[in-house]
Amino acid sequence: MVSVLGTPNAEGFLFRSATVDDMSFVITLWKACHLLRPWNDPADDIRFCLQSPASELLLAVKGDQIVGSIMMGNDGHRGWVYYLGVSPAWRRGGIARALMAQAEQWMCERGVPKMHAMIRRDNLEVRSFYIALGYADDDVLVVEKFLNLSLIHI
Repeated sequence: MVSVLGTPNAEGFLFRSATVDDMSFVITLWKACHLLRPWNDPADDIRFCLQSPASELLLAVKGDQIVGSIMMGNDGHRGWVYYLGVSPAWRRGGIARALMAQAEQWMCERGVPKMHAMIRRDNLEVRSFYIALGYADDDVLVVEKFLNLSLIHI
């Protein structure tokens, strides 16, 4: 994927789809961004995303360095974003906004009418980021159930 015309873009950054060869670099980025949880194997998440036609892992690259990522997917009715992260050294430069704009464009190209992001309740800085982009709190509670306890890496 290339940058979309009119999309916020930090100078000199390339946006491209991830490949399996990027996996270790992406996981290192996610660790630096505190995006990992012990019950999710990030390598499994990346492999699943890369194999699905309804998802994509987009990277922000400066030179040969991966400095940001966003995972996106859709179920045909709504889109979801995950693993939005920017390397701490590259924050506050518009990369996260540009990644979100790319994700919104990706959803629009597929006819997805709305997009969601799950934010941990205590992550106020990220909540403010999404509000500044025009996202709003929804009156929905997300519930979950682990279906295969053997896959949980706690």
